[in-house]
Amino acid sequence: MGDTARAYDLGFRSLEEREERRDHRLDVDGSIPGWLDGALIRNGPGSFAFGDDRATHWFDGLAMVRRYGFEDGTVRYTNRFLRTDAYADAQHGVTAGEFATTGGLLNQIRRWVGALGPPPATDNANVHVARVGDHYVALTEAPRRIAFDPDTLATRGEFRWTDDLPEHMATAHLAVDPIRRETIGYSLTFGRTPQYHLYRVPFGTARREHVATVDAEGPGYVHDCAVTGHYVVLVEPPLRISILRALAPWGEGMLDAFEYDADRPARFLVVDRYTGNVVADRHTPAFFVFHHVNAFEDGDDVVVDLVGYEDAEIVDALSFDVLSGDAFAAAPPGRLDRFRLPLEDGGVQRSRRYDGGLELPTVPRAVRGRRYRYAYAQATDREGANGLLKVDVEEQTAVEWWQRGVYVEEPRMVQRPDADREDDGVVLAPALHTGEERSVLLVFDAETLTERARAPLPHAVPFGFHGRYFPELDG
Repeated sequence: MGDTARAYDLGFRSLEEREERRDHRLDVDGSIPGWLDGALIRNGPGSFAFGDDRATHWFDGLAMVRRYGFEDGTVRYTNRFLRTDAYADAQHGVTAGEFATTGGLLNQIRRWVGALGPPPATDNANVHVARVGDHYVALTEAPRRIAFDPDTLATRGEFRWTDDLPEHMATAHLAVDPIRRETIGYSLTFGRTPQYHLYRVPFGTARREHVATVDAEGPGYVHDCAVTGHYVVLVEPPLRISILRALAPWGEGMLDAFEYDADRPARFLVVDRYTGNVVADRHTPAFFVFHHVNAFEDGDDVVVDLVGYEDAEIVDALSFDVLSGDAFAAAPPGRLDRFRLPLEDGGVQRSRRYDGGLELPTVPRAVRGRRYRYAYAQATDREGANGLLKVDVEEQTAVEWWQRGVYVEEPRMVQRPDADREDDGVVLAPALHTGEERSVLLVFDAETLTERARAPLPHAVPFGFHGRYFPELDG
């Protein structure tokens, strides 16, 4: 069996409840720095099984949270399914219906525009995690959030806002600004005039504050956002959420409600974080984006770096019909593109900062929303592996790490306390090792991408999505 076939079999194999682990100490080959004291918590699908049925898209697996706790050079591992309504339904063969299967967001859209009788949105929060005040929550794009214990990962129930800010779809990507000490999010509402609703959550609170409401075009599928010191940036690609297609009785998931219009432009919205004013509303030739890398202000310009695609083919390419062929090798690659928006003259300038394939980018915490030099990401566009990538966006060069049969997931860069360089720290990167038929946590020097340590897990974990490092948690 080839590496790509093994990656498909292992990376999309369903775990069972009996394969959950609690505070399992991992053997470490190499050296984890003693200053690394906290926890990496990640989210993603843990099972694709719904009775005798199976999910048809990677995005539709049942949420399972993973925890890697660090203390004095050791690492302990915990994984646990979120005990949600979706999880309970799956035991009776009912699919979660989030993205490419019937139910979930698609039913919510039908409900909001007047169709009769659909159930509420799914609570299968399998995309990301965040801290909101004293709460740790799992997130998805349906407007339901699940709180969990940050140490044991036990499900604590649904987290609900107490405000009246409307939301028919929600972002799973809350943008954390450690300098301004607040988190930025947004929601989308449908209706005669679809709208984006931007909000902030000050650190230490679980309270949303409305920033602005902006009319949507399309509306477009907006998965992520970026912040600078003064602005929030939304990029609305021409992948539209078609209300007519959502209402069609033959629709089998949110995927069927998408409609990519290559003749329509992509749109950049720049909103003042404190006045709520739209300071730029620009259009540029069509492209698609899932994830932003970073954004910053450069004089009177706003600079936005993101992982750009020529079109939205990547959305369909992550269905199991495509992935079963050769895992991720068939997926179109994203490129690191820079968009410069001069706030005075109304133009948009696009340039490429790195031409290799990449996804799931991150930057050091201290430079989020500020001028930066280094981005870390999953390296793609090769057969038989996903690598690790460090891009110097100023010099437009890169350092890569690859190992045949190893599929690296989203990396997280953690700076050393009191670091005096942007890349002084380590990169944490979970990966699937097809040769050993299990997952492994990799630890790299953030300056050189030299491997410092690896800690094998007791099983192969399905490919996950996103996570955060929480330094305040005990290892």
